[in-house]
Amino acid sequence: MPLFKQHERRFLEAVARLAYCNHFLPERVDHEKAALGLDFVAGEAVWSASVADPDLVRPNVIRISEKLQPVMDDVRERLGSTAEVSVEDLSIYENCVHYLLYQRFHTRFVSANGNWRFYRNFISEWNRYLQIPGKRFETTLEPAHVFACFRQIQRAFYSIFDNIIGSSLPAARLRASVWQSIFTHDMGRFRRTMYRKMADFPTLISGPSGTGKELVARAIAQSRYAPFDAATLKFSDENADVFLPINIAALSPTLIESELFGHRRGSFTGAVGDRKGWLEACPPLGSVFLDELGEMDLSIQVKLLRVIETRRFSPVGDTALREFHGKLIAATNRALPVEIREGRFREDLYYRLCADLIETPSLADQIADSPESLHEMLLYMARRAVDDEAAGLLPEVEQWIKTNLPRDYRWPGNYRELEQCVRNIAIRRSYRPIDAQQQDSPVEAFFKSLRAGRLKISEVVSYYVTQVYLQTGSYEETARRLALDRRTVKAKVQEQLSVTSNSLLEGD
Repeated sequence: MPLFKQHERRFLEAVARLAYCNHFLPERVDHEKAALGLDFVAGEAVWSASVADPDLVRPNVIRISEKLQPVMDDVRERLGSTAEVSVEDLSIYENCVHYLLYQRFHTRFVSANGNWRFYRNFISEWNRYLQIPGKRFETTLEPAHVFACFRQIQRAFYSIFDNIIGSSLPAARLRASVWQSIFTHDMGRFRRTMYRKMADFPTLISGPSGTGKELVARAIAQSRYAPFDAATLKFSDENADVFLPINIAALSPTLIESELFGHRRGSFTGAVGDRKGWLEACPPLGSVFLDELGEMDLSIQVKLLRVIETRRFSPVGDTALREFHGKLIAATNRALPVEIREGRFREDLYYRLCADLIETPSLADQIADSPESLHEMLLYMARRAVDDEAAGLLPEVEQWIKTNLPRDYRWPGNYRELEQCVRNIAIRRSYRPIDAQQQDSPVEAFFKSLRAGRLKISEVVSYYVTQVYLQTGSYEETARRLALDRRTVKAKVQEQLSVTSNSLLEGD
């Protein structure tokens, strides 16, 4: 007798694929459609945080779980009495059990706050579905390991979902890319073996300034796999500092080297004692984040290359080797291939870092793809700025932007600029972009007005006479060169200087 009835197989195959897919890719929608058929509820093409309704429930998740429970109970009963079951059918069943258990205990993971006693309930359900006499599942995964994977999935999902906002395709691609950086593209392989190897893969995040590279780094660092001890009911990373950031651009080369590698007393001026660097202090499940990597001195790049290659380093002023056990994450707003051509960045270091690349999109790219993304992000920024007053502030900000900025404004400062725009309008009801703050020089202002045809002929003459006077320093010499009367030259110069002075006083 076959394990699955005809009407069950397609449903369970879809759920098995859904269990370990990248939920930020369109494949999730395809699997949900295959599982639910006519019961599928059309909605978001991509999963993104609904700023307007953060507690929005995804109906397809509920429908699949409700449909799966009775089917799995029937299959479980059948499994115990079916003599021959194919490896493929056992794999489908096992993955569906994982999906069912994750959904059942999902809210417990979210609210656990370090209390993992519900593992006892989990192991009871695990045994009920997977400890079946005479049936050996292909993966033979330990329940504590799957429990640890579930906790990692829950943490990763919310770290990505809550911090990388926007319904645009560039934002969706970024969320999917971060998910792959944590779990790879094959979660089956990850849960079997790769979970032990991810620290060996450095991650390089590139993108313009202000596009959330540190948020991406934190999401990865806070979503690493941590083993679960079923005897003590504890995860191995609890109470550990797992994210250790260093801003390369903010420190001198000597201080960067000391922060990263540590130093011995007396190794340089001011080194009054021994100090552990972040590489040594980083726990095995922690991550060192090097922000603005493109600013790193070439001599330190050499030492960093050795760390990646050998996992070993020496503190400044010491020859003893130390071990680096954590993961390395780096970010830069520079185009490293250009930096390599210019001799400012080592090519061999780049090739050690580029196994896992993530690119953060600009705010302008997101808005160009999905104009409504601007509304979402403005509401997000308004809530950060004024909490419960966000609903009142939001229309003020949107109206100011609509009235004062061009439709294709590029937001060169990205999220940082958007946040400051919201804060400026909250305080002063106006915002002055950096382009508006950079006043033209008098020469630039003159030629801009000249090209636009805004000058009278008398203004052109006054400006030209004044420029010649500023070169000669003499009314007489200026009059001689321009074949004008000395009194005319003086009058034109004083007229122009008066206009310039008034302009400066008025702030034009």
